Amino acid sequence: MKGRSRVSLQHHLIRIGLLMSAVAALLIWLALRTEVMYGDGLRYVAQAQAIEQGSWSEAVARAVDHPAYPLAIATVHRLSGGNGPIAWQAAAQAASMIVGVLLVIPLYLFALELYGTPTAWLACVLTFLVPLTGHVLADVLAEGTFLLFWMTGCWTALRFLRDGRTVWLVATIVFAGLAYMTRPEGLLLPLALTGTLGLMVCRPGLRFPWPMWGRAVLLLSAGPLLLAGPYVVLKGGIGTKPAVARLLGLSARSPAMAVERERPLDPNQSTLTTYVVAGRAVARAVLGAVSPPLLVLAIVSLFAAGGNTDRGRKDLFLALILVGWLLALVRLHATGGYCTPRHALIFALPALAAAAKGLDFLVDRLTARFFAGATARGRAQLSGAMIGICLGAGMVLYGRDLIAPINPGFRGYRQAGEWLAAHSPRDARVLDLKGWATFYGERAGYTFEELAQAEHDPGLGWIVAHDALLIGPWYYCEALRRVVGDRSPVQSFPAVRRPEIAQVHIFEVSGRLARAGSMPAPDSRRR
Repeated sequence: MKGRSRVSLQHHLIRIGLLMSAVAALLIWLALRTEVMYGDGLRYVAQAQAIEQGSWSEAVARAVDHPAYPLAIATVHRLSGGNGPIAWQAAAQAASMIVGVLLVIPLYLFALELYGTPTAWLACVLTFLVPLTGHVLADVLAEGTFLLFWMTGCWTALRFLRDGRTVWLVATIVFAGLAYMTRPEGLLLPLALTGTLGLMVCRPGLRFPWPMWGRAVLLLSAGPLLLAGPYVVLKGGIGTKPAVARLLGLSARSPAMAVERERPLDPNQSTLTTYVVAGRAVARAVLGAVSPPLLVLAIVSLFAAGGNTDRGRKDLFLALILVGWLLALVRLHATGGYCTPRHALIFALPALAAAAKGLDFLVDRLTARFFAGATARGRAQLSGAMIGICLGAGMVLYGRDLIAPINPGFRGYRQAGEWLAAHSPRDARVLDLKGWATFYGERAGYTFEELAQAEHDPGLGWIVAHDALLIGPWYYCEALRRVVGDRSPVQSFPAVRRPEIAQVHIFEVSGRLARAGSMPAPDSRRR
């Protein structure tokens, strides 16, 4: 038995090592083909810079984002060195890629715990076969760090629900705390586990012995409070992002023309319509994060579920997480007007593990039905060949998107920033609503929050904007048109308009207050 255990462990380690190597190759390839970092990454880099400079009050107490990922960026940057925006972007991407590679471990263990050995490696492959996963983990985003802690906490929670051992519950609380220190939704993990303990009381077949149950409830009541409590007190709430307050009903929904909204809100729209629209947006986000074929396979896995007691506890726990997060996303869109596929990753990762089980289940059924006379080894080889064919079809379907450059549509902002660095004084003030040009050009600037201040700044030197910002219906587009006036751009990137690429214009502000009028956007066709 010991020999078999050692071989089994070696088998798992080899698979995990090969998967991590493949993921590392994918993420490095994507990082090398990054045009510009995602807009949220600018905040994380600024927070990391504050941490490196020792400005802890700025980096933690007053920062919008939780500090775990910026702390990782600052650590990598200190180890790698270098100055300037490219060095910081590289450090931020390296921090994200490192945790992205490590994410393979809890993904494998999570699927192994739920569905067994044949599914564990396949769950990892399907997760990274979806293009969104690699693009998020190779970008400057906190999702990789969050998901590493989150999925590890989910795995330890499943281990706890199997046998009730306290060590696994303590580990779950610790990883939930680390997830919360990355993103506020980390609190969903202990809440879902607490809900599972509460509901299992109603099902005698799922219930833990009372002493074990009481100890678990006590730990789940005190543990998260001890870990997250000081940070909550420091911040004055579980999170300072406006979305958190709106989600919890502590503030009104975002204005009809808010920056974060996907489209302007109809002021006469009923509450029912608002939630119907939100539900559709969440469905699109889930399809983008999982993909339609894999979502179908995830549904198929429901027919392969086991009926043992610990599996019932695990299913209850996962159902609370998945349903709870879907409801949170609906609420997010209803109050904030946005929901993207990367917001659905909490739902997507368990769903992709289920899709692996669904695929394995279908293949087993097909081989058992059509090749019943084959030997066990022969059926195993046929099953492996069929799964290989399915993965090959997936590569054909998703391969081009899987290795596509990151954020190619806004590469002009990086070129604009480099142009400003070469052609403007170091103390030039730049109005750049997106913030990319000022980051890559290392210039002080105004973004959305300071737009009103920029409008009345006689020392404003430059304006950087792409076409959609100059012709859009939003309030900030109107303000931008007022500031630009009738000027023509001094430089545009790319110089010639190209499909799917935003043309970014640089305007020089000279004698701005003496000039009036409004400027139609260069070639005012909306992109």
